[in-house]
Amino acid sequence: MNRTFVKSLFDSNAGTAALVLRVPTGLILAAHGAQKLFGWFGGYGLEGTGQWMASIGLGPGYLMALLAGSAEFFGGLALVLGLLTRPAAAVSAFTMLVAMFSVHIGNGLFMSNNGYEYALTLAVIGVALALQGGGRLALDNLVARKLGR
Repeated sequence: MNRTFVKSLFDSNAGTAALVLRVPTGLILAAHGAQKLFGWFGGYGLEGTGQWMASIGLGPGYLMALLAGSAEFFGGLALVLGLLTRPAAAVSAFTMLVAMFSVHIGNGLFMSNNGYEYALTLAVIGVALALQGGGRLALDNLVARKLGR
């Protein structure tokens, strides 16, 4: 495997601040994804989420629910572990931008009005993690050492 690619994908010089961003953000994203995929935590599952997504013009609704739920759930778990942090963070940031512009932007900034502040915050954290990587305490570092030989 190309060492430059492995280095750019897995290596991170970030410190423990990346861990502080990764873990709670990953847990939040995974919980939101679980709502969409499995109906956990008061969610509607794929069928209900898919119907809602179709009703707001994100179709086909079931596929969009599957994609958004998977990005959040699996991306969130990857962030918690610090495994493939950069791609997981980038996909999560993109998913939050879609949510922001398709659902929340017309409601203003504040969450109290179903605004975009929360989605924006998660997107910004995703961009930061995509740029800096998972940090010292991420599984990415183990993978980089194994593949970088």
